[in-house]
Amino acid sequence: MGQLDGKIGVVTGGSTGIGLAIARRFVDEGATVYVTGRRKAELDAAVEALGARAVGVQSDVSRLDALDDLFEIIRSGSGRLDVVVANAGGAELARLGEITEEQYRSTFDINVKGTIFTVQKALPLLPDGASVVLLSSTNASMGMEAMSVYSATKAAIRNLARTWAGELAGRGIRVNALAPGPIETPGLRGLDNPPQGEAQMADRLADDIPLGRIGRPEEVAAMAVFLASDQSSYTTGSELFVDGGMVQV
Repeated sequence: MGQLDGKIGVVTGGSTGIGLAIARRFVDEGATVYVTGRRKAELDAAVEALGARAVGVQSDVSRLDALDDLFEIIRSGSGRLDVVVANAGGAELARLGEITEEQYRSTFDINVKGTIFTVQKALPLLPDGASVVLLSSTNASMGMEAMSVYSATKAAIRNLARTWAGELAGRGIRVNALAPGPIETPGLRGLDNPPQGEAQMADRLADDIPLGRIGRPEEVAAMAVFLASDQSSYTTGSELFVDGGMVQV
């Protein structure tokens, strides 16, 4: 018997990295999971790997018409949503003085606008007692060179969790933020391309983590299962770190 038996969930940005690991754990725990991604080839591969309880929907969270289509597919196919994981996000390195309007717009549209309207458009499908998990980051709590725009979006997401937790408490809907530290994903490895002989960003970051290593997507997924399940029935408005002690120690 799984922790999520019979539940219906959606994981945005679920075709790779942390999102895919969360979708895999949800399926393993008995849930039916709608998985979104912008790139069809990666999405198709993810759904094939996840199996029969996964449904792939090609979608871009920064486009409201695409979100309307997503939730219509979920409404028609399942009629409700017990768990929303707003995971889709992106980052681009740029120091102050190098930030472009396009980078600003793209990052905020995906990370903040996408999160807001994913949850807002999901609301009519959420029964009382549902769970909403927002993917924040340790960047919301600390400064990191060339990550100011991305960090600002994650700080916004952290506050959305606090505010929505209060607004939805009357329905018993729990809203929490999940804050990973550096996690071994294609997205992290792709953030920079250092000169030959220089350590990749992920390897450099490991030196600042008390546990001495980069995290695994499966470790974030385990926390997402907790937040999605009845095990976290008295947890809302919280920020749960999966960062090897990076922020707290």
